[in-house]
Amino acid sequence: MTVGQTLEQWLRVCTYSALHLEMRDGYMLDDPDYHAWQAGHRIDPDDRTSWWRPWLQNVVDATARGVEMRRARIVSEPVSQYIRYEYDVTFPNVRAGEQVRWLPRRNATGLALPGNDFWLFDEETLLVSYFSGDGDKVGAETFTDPDLVKFCVTAFEAVWERAIPHGDYRPA
Repeated sequence: MTVGQTLEQWLRVCTYSALHLEMRDGYMLDDPDYHAWQAGHRIDPDDRTSWWRPWLQNVVDATARGVEMRRARIVSEPVSQYIRYEYDVTFPNVRAGEQVRWLPRRNATGLALPGNDFWLFDEETLLVSYFSGDGDKVGAETFTDPDLVKFCVTAFEAVWERAIPHGDYRPA
């Protein structure tokens, strides 16, 4: 893998794991899909064409190759409106093969966590995302430093162990 690859490219070349840690209570608040949800639009679980998107094909392809995809979200409760939206639109990710868990922020006390969201591929390549205070993505950086990677693996696994599987979590 090389610096500058897109998330989709990283996912195409990883061989056994893709971990994603999300720690914000809102992202890209100007997203048209989020605005549609706020206006009452809901995706129909029985109408795959209403929610299928290219990202989900990447998930299907990766998991078919044996890549374990896991996403952990640390969320404040009561949840923000954005997190409620994110919860409502997570079922397609799960159906595509991604495992998703939710950790109420109050249960994260005592965990050593990195300062930023990240993707970690094959426990060797870290893709860190940077966001503005309003949740807009402002950059990303790739790291392969073994100590930093180990820290992020440890942080992710600690969150995962405490987190609630998507099917069991109910946003407060």
